[in-house]
Amino acid sequence: MKIVSVESWPVAMRLADAYTTACEIVEQATNIFLRLETDTGLVGYGAAAPDLPITGETPETVLAALGGTAEAALRGSDPLLRIRIMEELRMNLAAEPSALAAVDMALYDLMGKAAGLPLWVILGGYRPSIVTSITIGILPERETAELARARVAQGFRALKVKGGLDVEGDIARVRKVREAVGLAIELRFDANQGFTVEQSVRFVHETRDAKLELLEQPTPKAEHELLGRVTEDVHLPVMADESLMTLRDAFRIAQGLADMVNVKLMKVGGISQALMIDSVARAARLEVMVGCMDEVALSIAAGLHFALARPNVVYADLDGHLDLIGDPTAGAVRLHEGVLYPTDKPGLGFNLP
Repeated sequence: MKIVSVESWPVAMRLADAYTTACEIVEQATNIFLRLETDTGLVGYGAAAPDLPITGETPETVLAALGGTAEAALRGSDPLLRIRIMEELRMNLAAEPSALAAVDMALYDLMGKAAGLPLWVILGGYRPSIVTSITIGILPERETAELARARVAQGFRALKVKGGLDVEGDIARVRKVREAVGLAIELRFDANQGFTVEQSVRFVHETRDAKLELLEQPTPKAEHELLGRVTEDVHLPVMADESLMTLRDAFRIAQGLADMVNVKLMKVGGISQALMIDSVARAARLEVMVGCMDEVALSIAAGLHFALARPNVVYADLDGHLDLIGDPTAGAVRLHEGVLYPTDKPGLGFNLP
């Protein structure tokens, strides 16, 4: 089997509801699609979700990477020799992790389709579904509580509240959300690098009665020792997100800098790298969340298949597709009562028209 055609193109989508984090205000997202056609007629799909503050990429750099270096490496290659292809590309596209993720995703999609099996089964087949949280951006206290109630009414069992701009306001909002939704709902908080060590400790202490499940990336990603100090000083599990971009980062975090890691395919460069990072985390007894950017459902499916295959992935935050208007891959995953399911078709389980 050989790849005979490589196509990539951008799709710009507005969000139904813009949201705010400590890093940015998000109103729209551009994903880059990748289509690999083989001489057997099988077609594999991938998608990149570049985000300049997080991945260091723009849609333009990803398109250039896929249409240049990646296309040259892919055209004429056997897609089942995935590791050989990806190792070559990582040498040349280290600064384009979501572009790498798109290629890796498309190659895995082809592998599953060639085998006639869903990817999560090929990767390990640990579980058929997983609960996902849904994110609430930075909003005034009353609006945060109202949105939390609405998400629970929609069937979600886990909520992630964003913050990091105002520790006092964050404390009040978390308490209000807990009051609004009751104790049966899992509640997580993501500071997106916005806190100091002292603010992190204060936040955890003053929200103790809200029974948070975890605190995600409280301190700046470049200051690794600060994350370690928070982890040491608070009772709540601390999760590294932006601090984890590479396999080497995973080794560093495993030395006591965090209790958990958030693995996003767009940050780490695809499923193959996520699998290795998960192995490091498991060896270090760190729990894993699979997260996402503002991604189309096809990319969410890739993260889902990874999560379903690995027992060490105990949390999912795969909601990046829910607010995208005009997603060409809507339907690549199924959501029911806050639980995500794959389509159970071969590969990633979806074909574009």
